[in-house]
Amino acid sequence: MSVTEALLAPHLANPGAPLVTHYDDATGSRVELSVATLVNWAAKTANWLRDEHDVEPGDPVAVLMPAHWQTAGVLLGAWWCGAAVTARSEGAAVAVVAPGVEAPGAGVVATASLHPMGLGGGYPVDYLDDVRLFGDHFSPYGKVPGDTPALGTSTVDELVAEAAHRAGVLGVTSSSRVLSTVDWDFPDGLLTGFLAVLAGGGSLVHVSNPDPARLAARRASEHTTLDLVG
Repeated sequence: MSVTEALLAPHLANPGAPLVTHYDDATGSRVELSVATLVNWAAKTANWLRDEHDVEPGDPVAVLMPAHWQTAGVLLGAWWCGAAVTARSEGAAVAVVAPGVEAPGAGVVATASLHPMGLGGGYPVDYLDDVRLFGDHFSPYGKVPGDTPALGTSTVDELVAEAAHRAGVLGVTSSSRVLSTVDWDFPDGLLTGFLAVLAGGGSLVHVSNPDPARLAARRASEHTTLDLVG
């Protein structure tokens, strides 16, 4: 079972529920993805990586993006097709990057616009424009072995286990709605600020470029129950 299948399994019974809500206080944007919508983004990404770029289990895919709803789709799509997610572009089969980020040594470099409405940016390889052409459902050719590299030195099984462990330490449960400002640095921030929330069955409200004066209003309007705020 892939990392993505393991982490999304607790959520699939309620596809209409919000799973990732992303605020950017620098722009004033708010985007909410339901379980079904995030699954669709992940499926499109997995299909794109496998069918367009021949990514196979264990192949490195660099994700050079900040914490963002688009990043969530890229990460889950990469793990769904068995890719080993990395922050190093050198030798990566594909690198998906934020605007202005370079990825020397990657086979293919695709730029994600980070536009709040998911619009492409007209880049030579545009992640958002490309993935829209691919299906909303992903059917793996086979199971991703548990010893497949997944993130850094962690295998699929190790990454899923660590995410579940951190969920327990943080107290994330299926009733948790987590307000977070944790950067998704590799691997600790990504594990704590994203994967642990999914593994525990909770939903995430992530605030980028947080304005401390607005956090109380975010807690109230989003009915959050747990803080991961530095």
